Amino acid sequence: MLSDDLMWWITVVDLPALSALFWMIWRTRNESKEETEKLHKTLDVRCDQLRDALAAFKLEVAKTYASQKDLRALEGRLVSHLLRIESKLDVTAIKAAELQGGKE
Repeated sequence: MLSDDLMWWITVVDLPALSALFWMIWRTRNESKEETEKLHKTLDVRCDQLRDALAAFKLEVAKTYASQKDLRALEGRLVSHLLRIESKLDVTAIKAAELQGGKE
């Protein structure tokens, strides 16, 4: 059988120590579970905010950026203006050359 000293030791020291450890583990587990749930909720909210911001940005881009059709039309107009300027410069250069040739 167990001696009285050993029974006293188990009753006075070991059982309270084990129950304190059990209580600490249980409390830590519950706290970590609560914090994990808070983090999940925060992440869900942030993901929703990011998704909304991205959708708003996509809408803004769709509103403000020009389409390829518009860019091609603008490019065509610019090229035609540049060609007209180039032809005028060519005519002016020919006239200047004629004037230079006539003076010599």
